[in-house]
Amino acid sequence: MSNSNDKIRNAFEPRDWNEIQTADTWSIFKILSEFVHGFEKLSKIGPCVSVFGSARTKPENKYFKLAEDIAYRLVKHGYGVITGGGPGIMEAGNMGAKKGGGKSVGVNIDLPFEQTPNLFIDPDKIINFEHFFVRKVMFVKYAQGFIVLPGGFGTLDELFEAITLIQTEKIGEFPIVLVGSQYWQGLINWLKESVLEEENIKEKDLELFKVVDTAEEAVEIIDEFYSNYILRPNF
Repeated sequence: MSNSNDKIRNAFEPRDWNEIQTADTWSIFKILSEFVHGFEKLSKIGPCVSVFGSARTKPENKYFKLAEDIAYRLVKHGYGVITGGGPGIMEAGNMGAKKGGGKSVGVNIDLPFEQTPNLFIDPDKIINFEHFFVRKVMFVKYAQGFIVLPGGFGTLDELFEAITLIQTEKIGEFPIVLVGSQYWQGLINWLKESVLEEENIKEKDLELFKVVDTAEEAVEIIDEFYSNYILRPNF
């Protein structure tokens, strides 16, 4: 508890505004360098699909095995696989891509817990970020589709970021696939019964994502979409 209180006190301690402005200015260069590094690396990799899900999912979990199967099938269909680079569903995605002999990309984030790069990322395709927002730009720019398995706040953040950008036409539409109807049904019911009911979204917005239960269905949606569209960066 004392550590938490110390952080709160430190946040409100008086600081020299010149010092703050200088620190903010220099942070711009660090952020810019992350963007440049990410763009340069990912632009050379080629068409990929992002696989999202919880870092806490264990190898014996059915969704871990499902993520591995999906990633394996994706690379066999000619896509690379991008994950957040950590354990759980991310590790399963990289494992499947590696087993399939395809491109296995890890867009890692520096965190104080549960996030070290897994062993199934191609050594030349590990990219480390400090800022979440830079990392999310990379996911959206270079992913030809999102396949989202059960996860927590981070997974939901990435999911709704993608849906919002498509909904507001900031980027073109690309396939978003939720895997595990039982897991996602409560969220979908809430969107329909509360968010849609209050007219905070339109009914067509619910068509921006699909829900499936098998690896075959997930990959089929990606393939069907790109039978009509060109594979390219999203912006």
